[in-house]
Amino acid sequence: MTLDARHSDPSQSPGAALEDLLRLCVASDASDLHLAPDHAPYLRIHGQLAPAEGQPPIDAMAIDRMATSLIAPRDLHDIHETGSLDGAVSGKDGARFRYNIFRRQGETSIAIRRLEDEFQTLAQLGLPESLYELCDLHDGLVLVAGPTGAGKSTTLATLIDRINQTRASHIVTIEDPIEYVHTTNKSLINQRQVGADASGFYEALVAALRQDPDVILVGEIRELNTIRTAITAAETGHLVFATVHAGDCVGSVERLVSVFPADEQDGIRRQLSLVLRAIVAQHLLVADGSAAERSSEDGRRPRVVASEVLRVNPAIANLIALGKSNQIYSSMESGSAFGMQTMEQDLARLWVEGQLSETAAAAVCRNPAVMRDRAAVMRRKTGGRAAGARA
Repeated sequence: MTLDARHSDPSQSPGAALEDLLRLCVASDASDLHLAPDHAPYLRIHGQLAPAEGQPPIDAMAIDRMATSLIAPRDLHDIHETGSLDGAVSGKDGARFRYNIFRRQGETSIAIRRLEDEFQTLAQLGLPESLYELCDLHDGLVLVAGPTGAGKSTTLATLIDRINQTRASHIVTIEDPIEYVHTTNKSLINQRQVGADASGFYEALVAALRQDPDVILVGEIRELNTIRTAITAAETGHLVFATVHAGDCVGSVERLVSVFPADEQDGIRRQLSLVLRAIVAQHLLVADGSAAERSSEDGRRPRVVASEVLRVNPAIANLIALGKSNQIYSSMESGSAFGMQTMEQDLARLWVEGQLSETAAAAVCRNPAVMRDRAAVMRRKTGGRAAGARA
C-alpha cells in the first residue's frame, strides 16, 4: 500500500466517490460498508453481509485514493507504522461514520460503520431504563462491557446525552475516534480525540483531571496506567464512564485486575470495591425468533440487545474486595430490586417475548440450563409459553 498526501488522479474525485458510497449505505439502511480491492462494495444490512446490488468492483488504486482522502497528514506515519488507522467522518447529509483503514497483502481496505443519526433512549436500545440512575451519580466508576460491535459507544453516548440534558456539569470525553458529537446543553462538553487532540488515553486522562471536570468518559481502558488513573479520578470525586472488552460483568472486574502485577492485585480489588458503581455488559444479537418472522416480509432482520447489569451495593463490594467473583452472580440473581440482572435472565426474557429463539439465546449464555429454568419461571408467572419456542 502506498498512501501519501497526493491523489494520483484528482479528476476521479475520490472524495465524491466515497460520498456516493456513504449515501448508498444510508439509503440501504446498512450498518456497515466494506471496501476491498477488486470487489464490489459490501453492505451489512440487519446483520447480513452481501455485495451491494448493481455496484461494480473497485480497483485497489481507487480505494487507496479514498483512504487518502480520509487521512490527515499527521496520521500518515501512524498507518505506515501500525498497519491500520481509526477515524470518524460526517457525510454531506450529516450522517456520521466510523472507519478503520487497514493494510492487507500490500493493499488498502476500508471498513466503515454507520453511526446513529440521533441519540436514542435506553428503551430504544433495548436496555433497562433504570440505568438512567447512573447519570445522577456524582462520583465513581461505571463500566460498559462487551465485544467489538456490541453497541458500547452507543450506550455511553445515550448516558452522556442524558447528563447533558439534565445536569449542569463539565463533561470531558476522551475517544478514539469521536463517534457521537454532543452539543452543549445544560452541560459544557469538551470532546477530545486521541491522535488529534491527545497522544493517548492515559495522557488525556491525566490532563482531564486538571480541566475541572465533573464527568469523564474514557473510550477504552485496557492498559495499567489508564486503569490506575481512572480509578484515581473516580476516588477523587469524578464520575468516570469507560468501556472494557469483556463478555460479562464479573469478567470485566477480572480483566481490570489481571492487568496489574500480582503483588498489586489485592489492593486494586479493594480500590475497585470502593469506586465501582455499576457494570453493564451487552451483546448485540440478530433476532431469529418470532420477531424475525414478523419482519420477514420486507427482508429485515432486526437486532436485539441482551444485557447484564451489576450494581455495586455493600454485599457486592465485599465480594469484589475479597476476590470471591464466583459468588457475585448469585447476588445479581437476587438483586432485581436493585436493578441487577444476569445475562441468563435477560436472554430468558428475550426468548419468552419471542425476540430470540431458544437456540440463539442458548448460544450466548454461560449456562443454558439456568436460562431455560429462568424462562420456565417467567412463563409460569405470565401463564404462557415462549413465543416461537421449540417443542
